Amino acid sequence: MHAILVDKSKRISLDDISTEPPKSLDKDDANRELAELEEELSELQELMWGARQQGVLIVLQGRDTAGKDGTIKRVVGALNPRGVHVASFGVPTEEELQHDFLWRIHKHTPRKGELSIFNRSHYEDVLVVRVHGLVPESQWRARYGHILDFETMLSQEGSIVLKFFLHISKEEQRKRLIDREKDPSKAWKLNPNDWKERRYWSEYSRAYEDVFAYTSTDFAPWHVIPADSKWYRNLAVAQAIVRALRPHKDAWVAELTEKGKLGRAALRSLEERDDT
Repeated sequence: MHAILVDKSKRISLDDISTEPPKSLDKDDANRELAELEEELSELQELMWGARQQGVLIVLQGRDTAGKDGTIKRVVGALNPRGVHVASFGVPTEEELQHDFLWRIHKHTPRKGELSIFNRSHYEDVLVVRVHGLVPESQWRARYGHILDFETMLSQEGSIVLKFFLHISKEEQRKRLIDREKDPSKAWKLNPNDWKERRYWSEYSRAYEDVFAYTSTDFAPWHVIPADSKWYRNLAVAQAIVRALRPHKDAWVAELTEKGKLGRAALRSLEERDDT
């Protein structure tokens, strides 16, 4: 498996996890594998859409320039847009700040048969909020439990929850920020805060490591994605999504088969009435 599935029984250190693809993997081979996965993902989405038994929530987290937008573009590109919703979460509005931190999140969770992708998420409230001391420690620490309860409820109500941390190196981020300045087509993304946030690199690493330790579960697992190479990042995310959906395929097919039987029976009944 290309994605690194977080073992909830062990604390991980991001400094010990490579941001590079394995040297044994060829880019052309990876792209061929990705094309096959995207074809399978499209088929699985179609079955899920028809069966309406589960929805899928994909949480994308990562430092600035880690590739959240690029990952979404590639993943959505393999899917039928009728069943996909993308939600981006920035600085909370005044209205959102007047509610609990999950209020703005819950309304974007997926309906059964559909897929929601979060570009940043409820985890910002135990990441940036923690690093910058926006609320007391007692408040953000309590949010781990709220998040676990929230994701437990989503899972029990039929959502497949997958969480991805796009893991890039500090040097790769620096390169991407400079490239962004030089490229007129990307300059609109420039934000001085991106450079300022680099000062808190270690603090964010510790915050993410706590997130993995406290909130990676069997029903809502965290995956660390080596993301210095975009082609490998896309492959790892696509593979993890497909592997999570495959076990549901038989149930979806059975549900659609039953719906087909009922539909044909209703049609025959209608034809019989028309003949009388």
